Amino acid sequence: MEECISVFDMLKIGVGPSSSHTLGPWRAAERFLSELRANDKFELVNSIQVDLYGSLSLTGKGHATDLAIMLGLSGQDPEYIPIQNIESIISAIKEKHILKLGNEIEIPFFFEEDIIFNRNFLPFHANGLTFTASFLDTSEYSSTYYSIGGGFVVVEERVNAKKKLQIKCAFPFPIQNADELLNYTLNLNKSISEVVYENEKSMRSEEDIHHELIRIWSTMLECMYIGCHSEGILPGGLNVRRRAFDMHQHLIGSAHYDSPQSWLEQIRLTEVKFRQILKWVSCFALAVNEVNAALGRVVTAPTNGSAGVIPAVLMYYLVIENHNAGEKEIIQFLMVAGEIGSIFKKGSTISAAMGGCQAEIGVSSAMAAAALCELMGGTPAQVLMAAEIAMEHHLGLTCDPVGGLVQIPCIERNTMGAIKAINAAELALETDPKNAKVPLDKVIDTMWQTAKDMNNKYKETSEGGLAVAVNMADC
Repeated sequence: MEECISVFDMLKIGVGPSSSHTLGPWRAAERFLSELRANDKFELVNSIQVDLYGSLSLTGKGHATDLAIMLGLSGQDPEYIPIQNIESIISAIKEKHILKLGNEIEIPFFFEEDIIFNRNFLPFHANGLTFTASFLDTSEYSSTYYSIGGGFVVVEERVNAKKKLQIKCAFPFPIQNADELLNYTLNLNKSISEVVYENEKSMRSEEDIHHELIRIWSTMLECMYIGCHSEGILPGGLNVRRRAFDMHQHLIGSAHYDSPQSWLEQIRLTEVKFRQILKWVSCFALAVNEVNAALGRVVTAPTNGSAGVIPAVLMYYLVIENHNAGEKEIIQFLMVAGEIGSIFKKGSTISAAMGGCQAEIGVSSAMAAAALCELMGGTPAQVLMAAEIAMEHHLGLTCDPVGGLVQIPCIERNTMGAIKAINAAELALETDPKNAKVPLDKVIDTMWQTAKDMNNKYKETSEGGLAVAVNMADC
């Protein structure tokens, strides 16, 4: 079945630290509440138990999976919940042993007992979780969901397959792989962003597309701004000190500003030697992922663990490459990035629990490289080449978070992914696509084969690599 994946599926506003381990379980909890309501069982709930499996269990505490589930069951929306309210909601549940289900009815909930961490894996996907509601008449109702990366949640039966296929039919230019996308651009004489825009218009008005993409960018910009102006130690026990604050202080100097946009304008006035450019790009990426690690609001792009790459590269273009760029270029960038991400999701995976970090940082780097390449004047073939180059040099990258936290080595990896994206775009711009040896579809297939061959201990389980070489005591 062909999937209909919108740009807005690939770029989602949510709460950190993980799209698969935080946002996905949060959305799963919301779906379970919807199921209970649809079956007229919501008012009858007496208690709820949640079982976590596989990677969700092994690294769930470090990824705040348990907290996300409680927030989802409480009826909170990750896109709009005031970040400052999270701690008080969680504390109240833990202290009073009462959860306000769907923000409507109070049920007993014992944090340590009602969320169960099972080390075994379910066969369908590494990130499985089962919700079981018990009713006053002692009957029960259960549903199992799978968080497959990027905040996407599915059930094994894929009961929504028919609906998704119907949506897909609305796309005038259905795209399953890079070759199909390239053919559309050639036959229609359009850029990649223009083809994607035509598809998006079949689902939303032009006004809605513009408004939502600028809202996504505004969230990215605000996230970078917050990260660059927040100091201290990240939560979780690793005692990781925020670095974006100090780096930003050294770079920005004595500039005066009072908002994220005026901050952006001031950065445009700073020195742009090679070392400063490297530092600015790294600073932007660090800022986003430090906010993410602190349960802040970020844009899943395509995951939370890789959320810093795309905003850092887009910010690079706005403050270094093109000072006249504005909303038109921002929308163009996000259109291309979203489409490239969707092709990776269809042909491989964007879940580190399935494919290692190549599925997160690698994909985000490819998305950013392609988007930057189009903004810099690249042809559609060069844009796809930029994505291929970026991914080719992330193949085999493992996911081995120390302490199960999205901090070490995750935060720094976003800086590497952003720099590689810029380099990949520049290489593609200087290359005749006729001389390319590795098509994007081939590298996507290779990435999937690599994912399947990769040992499970390197797939977000914290059972291998740096996760065992470095322990909490070392930190």
